[in-house]
Amino acid sequence: MQLRLKYAPVPENAARFAGDIAAAAAQVSGVQLDYTPDSLARVDTIFDGFRADGLTGEQLAETLFGFGCYVGEVLTRHAGGRWRATAEDERAIVGWPLLVELGEHRWCNPIGKAFKRLENGPEDSLRYFYTVFASGGHR
Repeated sequence: MQLRLKYAPVPENAARFAGDIAAAAAQVSGVQLDYTPDSLARVDTIFDGFRADGLTGEQLAETLFGFGCYVGEVLTRHAGGRWRATAEDERAIVGWPLLVELGEHRWCNPIGKAFKRLENGPEDSLRYFYTVFASGGHR
């Protein structure tokens, strides 16, 4: 999948992607995203709307990337995570250039999770994803 991103997909820009998507959610949907774990339930609701409209990951790729960065920012702000580049040996597993590290040998893939949330629906809840990784869950 070829993404046309506004910024380079590097850890230093993850917060910028998240900020842009939060601003877009407010403008387009009137949804206020405040980087709290509870705000992820509002993101899940936005995704339910995408699914109801029949939108695909291909159609929403840049938007989903932004929401993935938003989820990652919630993890960095409230669960002690930090953005890092995906290592070469992790690329086949992660599929994205960024991931959130949550301690030694623990990481998660919020960008990939955003794409799965659209594809699979509520069973891949972003709020639940946060809960698992914030409480010490594993990849």
